[in-house]
Amino acid sequence: MSEPLNILMVAAENGALPGGKVGGIGDVVREAPQALAQNGCQVTVVTPAYGVFHRLPGARRRAVLQVDFRGVNQAVELYEIAGGQPGVGVRQWVLEHFLFSSCGEGVIYCDDLPETPFATDASKFALFCAAVAEMVEQQHCGALDVLHLHDWHAALVLLLRRFDPGFEVLRSIRCVFSIHNLALQGVRPFAGHPSSLHGWFPSLRVDAALLADPRWSDCLNPMAAGIRLADAVHAVSPTYAREIVLPNAVQGRGYHGGEGLENDLAQAQADERLHGILNGCDYDAALPARLQWSQLLLMLQGQLLRWAAAQVPLRSAHFIAKARLDLWARRVPQTLITSVGRITDQKAQLLRQVDKHGRPALQGILEALGERGVYIYLGSGDEQLEDFLTEISARFDNFVFLRGYSDSVSQALYASGDLFLMPSSFEPCGISQMLAMRAAQPCLVHRVGGLRDTVSDGVNGFVFSGDSLVEQATALVETFAAALDTKDRDAKRWQQLRDAAAAQRFTWGESIGGYIERLYG
Repeated sequence: MSEPLNILMVAAENGALPGGKVGGIGDVVREAPQALAQNGCQVTVVTPAYGVFHRLPGARRRAVLQVDFRGVNQAVELYEIAGGQPGVGVRQWVLEHFLFSSCGEGVIYCDDLPETPFATDASKFALFCAAVAEMVEQQHCGALDVLHLHDWHAALVLLLRRFDPGFEVLRSIRCVFSIHNLALQGVRPFAGHPSSLHGWFPSLRVDAALLADPRWSDCLNPMAAGIRLADAVHAVSPTYAREIVLPNAVQGRGYHGGEGLENDLAQAQADERLHGILNGCDYDAALPARLQWSQLLLMLQGQLLRWAAAQVPLRSAHFIAKARLDLWARRVPQTLITSVGRITDQKAQLLRQVDKHGRPALQGILEALGERGVYIYLGSGDEQLEDFLTEISARFDNFVFLRGYSDSVSQALYASGDLFLMPSSFEPCGISQMLAMRAAQPCLVHRVGGLRDTVSDGVNGFVFSGDSLVEQATALVETFAAALDTKDRDAKRWQQLRDAAAAQRFTWGESIGGYIERLYG
């Protein structure tokens, strides 16, 4: 009988820790280790502590690592979180240094000025990667079989593995690099700035050509380094793995492909290092209860007041949402449309895109919805898109934009909605559509990435596509109108869609089988 695999997962997020999740990567890093443990693996997960996680009840300091960073030794503390994740074989560790809370305690990602993108995050994650490399070198996790790195935040471990002569142990371990969102790459200069490769590791000698961004030869691209230097590269859905080797805008479709790294990804594919394995979803967790309209309104109003109290002056988005929710208390809508997600070009660009009638797709959706129902969109992010959603919310009394995020509100929307809209321009995998389907809410999605791999048109939801942005926006509105007509006119057919959505399973057991066989083998 073979020995169980000993795996270290390295990520910026970990949904197993309170407040440790921002997006889908946090769900993966919470759930995939549990599934691996159930398959007999020994798994350790490590993230930055961000100034808070090391203070969780029962956290125990295991070591103080001396890390060479910015030309001096930095003391980075290693903590084990008591209790960890339910299930045998999963340990939760965090690394603490004041740099990890550069933008405030508990803040995972910082928003830098446009002229210095990623500067703050790149520095803190560079130190994090150096501390992880030192932790592995000192074998605090024992003899590792696999080092599994998630997104650009963890990619510099591979750079140190390749070029730092002090990390002999690291070079003997199989390294896997997972791409969760290729659009975010953490690009920084090689030199000439405190947040640069030379600024972080002034004595390190590297092959710049092996690390350079293909567009800017004087810049380090951590995502590119991860793809080029990993033993296996993992994209989080089969369709996304096929898309990212294509040019960024194929035939004017406008979706994101390789983001400038398509040649590197094509080489990884040719080397048989690129693997598309769909993320799973947790079907053992208790489903949130479907709320009555009055209960849902009370929850939304309460959350809105908490957001408003925390932000001075009052945001117009909150003011408009409050007025809208007050009006909605007077009627129970026939249909509830929902969306949950970060407000980014990836997620919301098509809602602003004009259709063949010269109107934004969101306007077309709301006009088709009319008085039959209401649409609630929960999320925050890009200011221009937020302004667009706020302006539409002011003009249409069947739409409300809730600017912010609340896990309890998102769970209530998954459970209580009738149709979930996820018109992403591209989608590596997506978790929101899985959570909505799990709660028997059919989804309307764009035929891209993981959405294509999880939603089947006319079977468990609705799918649209188009060969240009205008065609996509038009198809989105027309597909929405057709879905609404199905719900209104054919109750039996709608129930079949609900049942099929609820019955669909994207299990971690199946995904982990792919991890062990294709990534870790």
